[in-house]
Amino acid sequence: MTMDDLPELALSVRQPWVWAIIYGGKDIENRSWQAVNHGLKRRGRIAIHAAKGMTRDEYDNTRDFIANIGGEAPAAIDLRRGGIIGSVEVIDVVSKSESPWFFGPRGLVLRDPKPCSFIPAVGQLGYFKWERADPSILPEPAKWMDDGEPFTGRSVKPVEMPLFNPVTQ
Repeated sequence: MTMDDLPELALSVRQPWVWAIIYGGKDIENRSWQAVNHGLKRRGRIAIHAAKGMTRDEYDNTRDFIANIGGEAPAAIDLRRGGIIGSVEVIDVVSKSESPWFFGPRGLVLRDPKPCSFIPAVGQLGYFKWERADPSILPEPAKWMDDGEPFTGRSVKPVEMPLFNPVTQ
């Protein structure tokens, strides 16, 4: 998928949840009522933006959640932040779901994730029109993510794995 193929509207999500949407079988994006209320009528394909921020607690809690339903999140340092990583189709908004990813109070029902080459972009709350940004906006890894090597702006290793579906696996 190229930049020209991506939808103009995006939704920003924090890592590693955004990785789970594109690569890990996450079929629900949980939102508060207020956050979903602005997009209740919105259906169709949207770009998925990886927010710049990710705390150690957010990473650890999400990694543990993914492990508890049978998946495995990549190392924190391997998660791209501050740009578009793919797209997904929003097909519904629900207040209940059998999905192991749902914890509400509302959820955007997602399907057909499609990864793309990483595109730096500035995120916003809610749905927003995104545009390519200068790579200088990309955050360096936090000290807790440090793998002992100096940060060189390297690209994340591609995630070579089948899409995970906790309902069928």
